[in-house]
Amino acid sequence: MVAMNSRYLMIASAALLAALGLLLSFAPEETIVYMGQPATGAVPVLLQLAGALYLGFALMNWTAKASVLGGIYGKAIVLGNFLHFTMGALALLKAAIDPGLGTLIWVLTGIYAVFALLFGRMLFTHPAT
Repeated sequence: MVAMNSRYLMIASAALLAALGLLLSFAPEETIVYMGQPATGAVPVLLQLAGALYLGFALMNWTAKASVLGGIYGKAIVLGNFLHFTMGALALLKAAIDPGLGTLIWVLTGIYAVFALLFGRMLFTHPAT
């Protein structure tokens, strides 16, 4: 049953990361302006690079969805996701404290925190438990 849960988690994370990756890859200026920041200098290019990373993670998670994950199985994939979502949640939390960024940043922080917890659980438990 846990293997099915890991499958759903991998599909959900792949969908989220693909959506963010496509958004940042193809609309970096619009995204940064929507967040109330100027789209100048290297910011759009850095957002496109982040979008490429998101798409790479999404593809990795999508291809790993049928694998046994948890404990020692698929450790590199689970650990990479755990680190990404944990550090992302912390960075988003730091940014969300700024009242000028609105509620969208809090929603994204919450989503990242949930994924961090789920990947942490997957990392530190055996797939059969």
